[in-house]
Amino acid sequence: MIYADYNGSAPLLPSVKDYLKKRFDSDLFANPNAIHSMGQKITLGIEKCREVVANVVGCYPDQILFNSGSSEGISHILFSCLEYAQKNKNIIVTSSIEHAVIPAALKFYEERRGFIIKKVDVDKDGVVKIDSFNKMIAEFGPSIALVTIMAANNETGVIQPYKELSKICETHKILFFSDTTQLIGKEEFNFNESGLDFAVCSGHKIGALTGSGFLIAKNSTLLKSHIFGSHQEKGLRGGTQHYLGIETLAVALDDFMNSKEKLLPLYEARKNFENELKKQYPLTQIIGDKSKRLAGTSLISYPGIHGQAIQIELESHNIFVTTSAACSDNQPETSQVLMAMGIQDDVGRGVIRLSISYHQGVEVYQEILKAMSAAIKKLERIKAY
Repeated sequence: MIYADYNGSAPLLPSVKDYLKKRFDSDLFANPNAIHSMGQKITLGIEKCREVVANVVGCYPDQILFNSGSSEGISHILFSCLEYAQKNKNIIVTSSIEHAVIPAALKFYEERRGFIIKKVDVDKDGVVKIDSFNKMIAEFGPSIALVTIMAANNETGVIQPYKELSKICETHKILFFSDTTQLIGKEEFNFNESGLDFAVCSGHKIGALTGSGFLIAKNSTLLKSHIFGSHQEKGLRGGTQHYLGIETLAVALDDFMNSKEKLLPLYEARKNFENELKKQYPLTQIIGDKSKRLAGTSLISYPGIHGQAIQIELESHNIFVTTSAACSDNQPETSQVLMAMGIQDDVGRGVIRLSISYHQGVEVYQEILKAMSAAIKKLERIKAY
């Protein structure tokens, strides 16, 4: 079996599995907010995890706020920046290639809070245009409450120029949040060198437990609690901490830190796979192949053959992929991301996404190539009839 949907959700890393097996036998379970010794041990463990995570993502421990994942983190950041925005700041700058949670949240702030949404242009390779961004900042700068543009796209794997964008925002004193859900734990990332004001991470994207995650804030005093309860996480996030999830976050990110040398072979294997596929089937298109992408992500289209048909054929070979983003896998139409890139329907409806982990071994690409070839040949024959 080959699982090739790591951008959707990653299986638990082997190191996380090993950790949890031992952890379940430890009998150390308690409310971390209790004052008895068991609770205090859990609290100390959480703080140790905070230090480990901070070391990997390049920030200070007190800049990390543990939560349930990126969706909560994004909601928290938008709530803090927009509900408490100055009255003269009524514009939000974003792009058309964001993960679905961003436009859904921004629609609320547009319809219910009166904010104006402005979208930066992207080029045909799925990269935000710096000149378009500069024009927007020049025109609306003093009125901008927040810029929210992702760091790496979940569908194409294209990495955005988030460092350049952050410098522009910093110059104009504009808050900049970049959705780093697909970047952290897959590519090198240093928060304090990035210039970002906010970033987020979901545990299930990096091989930790589902329901765990964190946000990073350059200045945590800008955050306002939107989950009421007690004084957990410096009073910014009510609710008993998911300490087992937090522990697995630390294990998973430490695993990535010690495995970064596997990224280059993964890049090369993906490149060879894509080149061979295009060699065998010249009509094949790799979306965003002119841009820098996440090491193990390929968004592939064979025009004229529906992506879901290829997905089904691959699953018959015990290979599991998605069409575009997993959260829209049941919608057989060109995604908003691809439409923003100017991708036509005959290409957009034919896409499948492969997302591979550095842990799987590069040889999986050979097996996928064989199955892809068999699927395309079969579907071409069917189409011919």
